[in-house]
Amino acid sequence: MKCRHCTAELTLPLIDLGTAPPSNAYLRPEQLAAPERWFPLRVLVCTRCWLAQTEDFASADELFDADYAYFSSYSLSWLGHAERYVAAMAAALALGPHSMVVEVAANDGYLLQYVRARGIPCLGIEPTASTAAAAEAKGLSIVRAFFGRQLAQSLLDQGHGADLMVANNVLAHVPDINDFVAGFAVLLKPDGVATFEFPHLQSLVEGCQFDTIYHEHFSYLSLLAVDSIFASNGLQIFDVAELPTHGGSLRVFAQRADRAVRPRNATVAAMLARERAIGMAGPAWYGTLQLAAERIKHDLLAFLVTEKRAGRTVAGYGAAAKGNTLLNWAGVRPDLLPWVADANPAKQGKRLPGSRILVSAPERLAVERPDTVLILPWNLRDEIRALLGGGQCIAIAVPRLEVA
Repeated sequence: MKCRHCTAELTLPLIDLGTAPPSNAYLRPEQLAAPERWFPLRVLVCTRCWLAQTEDFASADELFDADYAYFSSYSLSWLGHAERYVAAMAAALALGPHSMVVEVAANDGYLLQYVRARGIPCLGIEPTASTAAAAEAKGLSIVRAFFGRQLAQSLLDQGHGADLMVANNVLAHVPDINDFVAGFAVLLKPDGVATFEFPHLQSLVEGCQFDTIYHEHFSYLSLLAVDSIFASNGLQIFDVAELPTHGGSLRVFAQRADRAVRPRNATVAAMLARERAIGMAGPAWYGTLQLAAERIKHDLLAFLVTEKRAGRTVAGYGAAAKGNTLLNWAGVRPDLLPWVADANPAKQGKRLPGSRILVSAPERLAVERPDTVLILPWNLRDEIRALLGGGQCIAIAVPRLEVA
């Protein structure tokens, strides 16, 4: 396999999680009699540009289909994050009724609803029909397509040149990362700004966050890799900020390289230097994640088996993609975790891919009161703990097993 960015041969492994179905391919009852498609789930690292990436087995069309079930608006903390971002960028860029904001991967309109509320013209790009329909129901204009150079040129020809482009948690999701990034350089106005948020590879490895690896994530990103990708495709990073979201993310600010109207902030050089200093530009740093994933797997299984033998009940909370990676890697099935609660109606009544664990509405927790609730989206554990209201043990498996 060759690197998706620089085409170098890939030989350095990051992790091998065996095989798994696509993590967002939730099963309807009528699908339970049919086989599922499982694909190898392995990540390799390019030793030329340091882009970590899954091996090519599943296509984007298979992963982001009409039944795609991830809706951003079911997390109150994420909605707050989006609203604060819109307020900050509207002030920083003096956005108003003559501006244009374009969000790539607009999902269910979780962010653009706040742009629209300020009277700022906006456009969303979202290829998954389920989430695009939810955004349109909010009164938002959505282009149902995958983004790249060709679509960017078409939108520019239609007069949609952007003052601000937003790309939250999508840079990792694109198979042709060069074409995707180049589209921003096409659609941005000469003095426009694009911001990209993505989980930081440093946090993934150092925090043992292997469960954020699944087929829908084609790439796992360091600033070293992103800086190289952007420079090759017409963008220049001029600032970077660290965020607590998704277990540790970066937000990079970029502009068209042919204009470069903003000076490059010292924070960019400092972050690149830090990544080099801890070893992210060398192969040894990438060799620790496999053992951490095996430890987490064994600890979780031991806990669930012990609870089962003792006659204590365990239910899950959060039918998240990361939870599906964890459960399938560990081989957890309904005998150890009978059901998982989730607030998203699009997932309720379905089964988790691979494990085939039932997804129920959260109200079931109050009725059955399991002894322990295993929170699968650990990045939302404080929000979920508050929703549960106490009275039960809470368990987290990543980055280490904690039961309290």
